[in-house]
Amino acid sequence: MQAVILVGGEGTRLRPLTLSTPKVMLPIMGVAMLEGVLAHLHRHGVDEAVLSLGYLPDRFIEAFPDGECAGVSLRYAVEPEPLDTAGAVRFAAEELGVTDTFVVVNGDVLTDLDVTSLVAFHRAAGAEGTVALHPVEDPSRFGVVPTDEDGRVIAFVEKPPAGTAPTNEINAGTYVFEPAFLDRVPLGKRVSIERATFPEMVAAGVLFAKSDDGYWLDTGTPEAYLQAHDDLLEGRRAMLITRGRMEGSSYLLPGATIGQGANVDRSVLDNDVTVAADAIVDASVVLPGAVIGRGAEVRGSIVGPGARVGDGAVLEPTTVLGRGVEIEAGRVVHGERVPSS
Repeated sequence: MQAVILVGGEGTRLRPLTLSTPKVMLPIMGVAMLEGVLAHLHRHGVDEAVLSLGYLPDRFIEAFPDGECAGVSLRYAVEPEPLDTAGAVRFAAEELGVTDTFVVVNGDVLTDLDVTSLVAFHRAAGAEGTVALHPVEDPSRFGVVPTDEDGRVIAFVEKPPAGTAPTNEINAGTYVFEPAFLDRVPLGKRVSIERATFPEMVAAGVLFAKSDDGYWLDTGTPEAYLQAHDDLLEGRRAMLITRGRMEGSSYLLPGATIGQGANVDRSVLDNDVTVAADAIVDASVVLPGAVIGRGAEVRGSIVGPGARVGDGAVLEPTTVLGRGVEIEAGRVVHGERVPSS
């Protein structure tokens, strides 16, 4: 089966981490987010995918020079200009040469969705398009999708005001389409799938939806990025790819070292991280090559690749340090985002 992976966003809410790295290339437990997404899709029969690229496209090509990841053959579609969601799908699908039922996913959503079941439902319904749904407590930040008893979508309400949503079932960012869907989207034009194409399909009665209450997380904020790691550490989600080891309540990648008297709790230390003696790292993610100085405290924060936290410095929640940032000894950072100088 073929898939289109939407990975063109700039990830502005995760800056400064995304100033030099696309959001979906940030590691989760030492594995690029995109690699985990592809591994999940491969388990459900996807063997060929196209990455719909916009922001920092060379980073993807450099990361997968053989054109393969997690058992999935990759192709690349670099948008000449932003095409929005439907436009991006059409542009990428042309590169992939879609001729049969295909899957579309947002690459920054982590989910255990049963894609096989979703495709089976789609085919049984005779749908042109099928949307995966997920129930949430507050649907006001998402696209809300009410359906009839057969699963046919009767409306598509994008980000309804709080308390007005007709259902708590939201668009979970995974779709199944027939090639006929592509005929609805002008090639090379900027078109929103949520605001233009889906309402058109609702009116034609060809859009269906299926709910799945499995694991689902939009990773777009520092808090969500930390949550993704905590969910894996606490066993709320299983790891598909393992490259490190558990040590107590934390996860250490190769080359990570912890000094005498240091306390690392519910945290992830990526490749070649150094935590010096008597330091505290709590509920945090420390990315490759970073150094936590003697007696420093890192709490509920993200330390970027190659960053250095000086002796006795304190990072309070939710601090985010960019690549190579240096925090001087004794400094207290109160939940700031600190970019590279």
